[in-house]
Amino acid sequence: MRRKIILAVLILLTFILQGTVFQTLSIASISPNLLLILTVSFGFMRGKREGLFVGFFCGLLIDIFYGNMIGFYALLYMYIGFLNGFLYKVFYDEDIKVPMLLVAISDIAYGFFVYGLQFMLRGRLDIFSYLGHIIVPEMVYTVLITVIVYRLLYRLNHWLTESEWEGPRLP
Repeated sequence: MRRKIILAVLILLTFILQGTVFQTLSIASISPNLLLILTVSFGFMRGKREGLFVGFFCGLLIDIFYGNMIGFYALLYMYIGFLNGFLYKVFYDEDIKVPMLLVAISDIAYGFFVYGLQFMLRGRLDIFSYLGHIIVPEMVYTVLITVIVYRLLYRLNHWLTESEWEGPRLP
């Protein structure tokens, strides 16, 4: 139960940070995707199921506050968390290279899906402009922020896992 409450608070805190602090730190109107880092990290560290749930609620917050339709981002983040959960078996402690690679691949896939389903269908066909001005810069910025954020998420996950193994304390 404690894990679920902490995850809910973490998702809300990440959403607030992404919408406020990191919007002011944007470079050329590009800001890092903290919710994607959270989704990829928990999918990678905890498996498919937790990645799916974290991704769903991260995407649902984006849908509610910024989306044109409810469910688009929830479904997209849910798939990202679920697919990254398949790599749970190759999770190594403290190795930052694999999570950075997963965040980079997930962010590029995220950018292409958003482009394909929200811009291309509206007749905006200049994919190279979108790729060069939005997808790649966001991916680079998000991967750079992953170096810091992943370590914090890793420590939080390690603490939660240790406290689960201890079990309830008797008076």
